[in-house]
Amino acid sequence: MIGIRNITRITEFILLGFSDFPRIIILLFVIFLLIYVTALTWNLCLIVLIRMDSHLHTPMYFFLSNLSFTDLCYITSTVPKLLFNFFQERQTINFVGCIAQYFFFSTMGLSESYLMTAMAYDRYAAICNPLLYASIMSPTLCVWMVMGSYSAGLMGSLCQTCALLQLHFCGPNVIRHFFCDMPQLVHLSCTDTFFVQVLLAILAMFFGLVNALVIVISYVYIAMSIMRITSAKGRSKAFNTCVSHLTAVSLFYTSGLFVYLSSSSGSSSSFDRFASMFYTVVIPMLNPLIYSLRNKEIKDALKRLQKTHHC
Repeated sequence: MIGIRNITRITEFILLGFSDFPRIIILLFVIFLLIYVTALTWNLCLIVLIRMDSHLHTPMYFFLSNLSFTDLCYITSTVPKLLFNFFQERQTINFVGCIAQYFFFSTMGLSESYLMTAMAYDRYAAICNPLLYASIMSPTLCVWMVMGSYSAGLMGSLCQTCALLQLHFCGPNVIRHFFCDMPQLVHLSCTDTFFVQVLLAILAMFFGLVNALVIVISYVYIAMSIMRITSAKGRSKAFNTCVSHLTAVSLFYTSGLFVYLSSSSGSSSSFDRFASMFYTVVIPMLNPLIYSLRNKEIKDALKRLQKTHHC
């Protein structure tokens, strides 16, 4: 106990970011800035469009507007600090700021996972029980599912944050990443991290595997229902309502799984940092594009909005 009390506590961390690439630092700054501005613009526009157009006041677009909101918060939890640090001589973040950054990042990431599960259930109800869809996906249920997604994300993040606060950090204090992520923080701890690692494994099982399993089961039933549709046009229409969500889910889970498996040791390589850039920054920018590109209802809503402004 005496040894632990005499440990010098870390009050700030150094975020390495991309400082080991000085030749392309300006290019990286411009890329991150453009991605961030684009993500903000596209997600905000999608939220406003869904709110303004009454034709989009359906469960599917209610979930989509909340997904855009989580993407906005998700990318904002990391990128502004990264942009600020690009031209700072000392790229530091204080201990409280680091924990707060991970808390918001984790909350939004876990909430997004549950929202995608809710969207998978919505597609299951729409395709497998089309006649009962309106009664199954009632406005009350949709609100409860969204609130449940945020609550689950908040509780999961609180568990991780409380576990982090039990760790001691006494040096080194260099995080080889562009934001405060759990594997890097656990790696820097100078106390036993067994409990935290067990907790992370349980949370990964609960949040990751359970959600992924529900999504997979939903799409198995969806695929079986689509195969029973006799007309090719009907099958194509049913499949098109799911392809955007399938694409977003695949990108979210595969990239996240790859990043966290590769960085489980806590020592983030340059490749891991660039891979995390896709997971934490690019996907929130791509999601509104994925859901809008082949979506006739979104395109029709944009046309109606243009006609309104012209009038």
